Amino acid sequence: MLRCEHCKLPIYENEAIWGDYGRERLTFCCHGCKGVYEIIHKEGLESFYEQRKWDDSNYPLGKALFRSVQANQFEELVKVEKDSIKSINFYIDNIRCASCVWLNEKILTKTRGIKSARINYATYNAHIIWDDSEISLQDILNKIVSIGYCPKPFKETESFKLQKAEAKDLLIRFGTACFLSSQLMVYSIALYAGYFQDIDVNTKFALEIIALFLTTPIVFYSGLPFLKNTLKSLRHLHFNMDTLISTGAMSAYVFSIYQLFIGGKVYFDVASMIITLILLGRYIETTAKSRASEEIYRLYELLPTEARIDGQEDRFIPIKSLTKGQKIRIIPGERIPIDAIVINGETETDESLINGESKPVFKTVGSIVIGGSINLNGSIVGEVINDFENTFLSGIVNSIMEAQTRKPHIQNIADKVVAYFVPIIFILAFMTGLYHFFNAHTLAYSLMVGISVIVIACPCSLGLATPLAILIATTKATKIGILIKGADIIEKVRMVNTVVFDKTGTLTVGKPKIKEIIIHKVGYDKESVLLLSASLERHSEHSIAKAIIEAARGMSLHTFETVETKPGRGIKGIYEGVHVLIGNRLFMSENQISLTDISSDIYNYEKEGNTLVYVSKGGELIATIVISDKIRDEAFDVIRDLDKGGFQIYILSGDNSATTLSVASRLCVKNVYAEMLPNQKQEFIRDRQSKVATIMMIGDGINDAPSLKESFVGLSMAKGTDVAMESADIVLTREDLRLIPILINLSCKTYNIIRQNIFLAFIYNIVAVPVAMVGLLHPIISAIAMALSSLCVVTNSLRIRN
Repeated sequence: MLRCEHCKLPIYENEAIWGDYGRERLTFCCHGCKGVYEIIHKEGLESFYEQRKWDDSNYPLGKALFRSVQANQFEELVKVEKDSIKSINFYIDNIRCASCVWLNEKILTKTRGIKSARINYATYNAHIIWDDSEISLQDILNKIVSIGYCPKPFKETESFKLQKAEAKDLLIRFGTACFLSSQLMVYSIALYAGYFQDIDVNTKFALEIIALFLTTPIVFYSGLPFLKNTLKSLRHLHFNMDTLISTGAMSAYVFSIYQLFIGGKVYFDVASMIITLILLGRYIETTAKSRASEEIYRLYELLPTEARIDGQEDRFIPIKSLTKGQKIRIIPGERIPIDAIVINGETETDESLINGESKPVFKTVGSIVIGGSINLNGSIVGEVINDFENTFLSGIVNSIMEAQTRKPHIQNIADKVVAYFVPIIFILAFMTGLYHFFNAHTLAYSLMVGISVIVIACPCSLGLATPLAILIATTKATKIGILIKGADIIEKVRMVNTVVFDKTGTLTVGKPKIKEIIIHKVGYDKESVLLLSASLERHSEHSIAKAIIEAARGMSLHTFETVETKPGRGIKGIYEGVHVLIGNRLFMSENQISLTDISSDIYNYEKEGNTLVYVSKGGELIATIVISDKIRDEAFDVIRDLDKGGFQIYILSGDNSATTLSVASRLCVKNVYAEMLPNQKQEFIRDRQSKVATIMMIGDGINDAPSLKESFVGLSMAKGTDVAMESADIVLTREDLRLIPILINLSCKTYNIIRQNIFLAFIYNIVAVPVAMVGLLHPIISAIAMALSSLCVVTNSLRIRN
């Protein structure tokens, strides 16, 4: 029989992990112990694991507490970011406090091949990015397992259900502890009275035995989660919140048993109340987390499980089996099973639970219907445009989950404190107990003071201060139609002092229509110009192109030989060997197309806010298409509110000066720049931000992609089902500019609450721990104070909902 070099537990030779260290060959019971041994003897613990190293070349990972975690269980959760770079979201079980989050993140980020590892303490959701050519997913999972935690391939619905189950379990344990503690208090009061009134020895012993029997199930059943996680954490030499709780409760329990047999005072009530009160705080905390996650869970629950195949009324197939291009029929009253484009029929849909849009949305042929919305009053046939994993709803949920793992800068302060917190508390408690003992106090008194220090300390309030507030803020924002892609973005929004708008599709409705077609060359009429223009514009994604194509619906379009788009200018192609160009004045000028023969009356359209699109063929201008696009009704109020809020407001547009100035004049915006190419917008933002401006750019996410990325905060208006706009930090899933002031207010309120939470947590520990050290607090009072500190953070964070 061998013994582990680190924990000294006995192990069989065929199960031992071997390590060669110089001339010695040592044995370990698991890779966790081997890793800890190497840390202690190679790197030291003077910076609490910051120098921790794992020598992956000397031993395989993963033989630890959990043996059934296999990478193939996680395959459907893996996303390919670029080449060999992959990412994944999964749930990590056994996380008990902020220290657990810190340990996992430190271990993973120090592992070669892992680019990023972020874990949300409020949801236990991990987001990991790694290079698959350097490390496999199996090795990553084994790394987590080897330090005592269990990754699970749970999606958000199952994660939410697990949180609900945890809350239910805590409630049962708390109820048990509460019932037994109330009985225990009756006997404890009798004992305390007896200490001052010379209670009979036999009666005293009987009361103490009853107290022991009442306390034992509280400690070993109600407190079992704390004890189990303490044992696991100690095995890996990692201290967390449960270590403090278990140490305090077990110290009082064991010491009371010792006192029972020597005839001294017992403190079973201290052990029981520590467990009972901490369970209460843990239950409130877990319930708050699950309630905050409920909105995401509801999004998943919106989707039906089956879809009706068009033409086969009685045939239904699982929505996970649907593929792009399949045709489905949705009858009135049904939920739309998956994202689709309407190819037959008209209806109205209810999208309120997805993006907060309270009014029914009219859908006709060519409109996109969103999976999870309700078909209200018409039977329609839709063609599937996204598979199940890439739906609008999935995009929202995935973005929320990723956002909740990204940390704002303010959380770094709390993380650094939490890393050292528990070891420091243990040292303070030990030194405090020694001080009181050697200053003429009894062992019982000194122990109770030490327990008070351990119990009153609360790293959970520090660890929970930021992630719970972020969780509540992001889920609230999603509910009203604001998709925030990172917790750090919430922090950044409040710092914005300049708001830059694109014009087309942002300040305007983004649904342009042809107002007029003016012919300049004999031999052409409006119909032939429209047919030629639509045939070329169908190769473009621009909103103006879509307006032209819509006007030509039903026409048999031409086929162009070659097509080339010029962002911010126009599009050109070759039809029957002749060059055709469609675009703005700059595009015509660059291609030597003269506009001098145009009547000056045409430019009056621009002064009215319309856009002129020129069409040339064979080097000659043949027509001008007048495009109108209505200014959004809410734009006037939003611009006014932002101006009152002290924001600098700019309009940057690729449209001509007359049109842009007309829109700006009606909106009372003075800072206007027109006829700008995408790269010029980007340069403008870069130049302003190099000085004093902190810019939020609001655009359509396509032509404005460079400037959205360049800006301090990029915000785009979602078009159809495209929520995964890489260039934007924030996406408005409901096209309503009134969400912008709401977003700014939400950001400021969330940041203020996070600061308040961290301040409360710091002040609590700075004041409470010294008070406990001088012996002014009974351990039961310390337990109450600790539970209240977490309750204050939870209650304060919930104010974001209002």
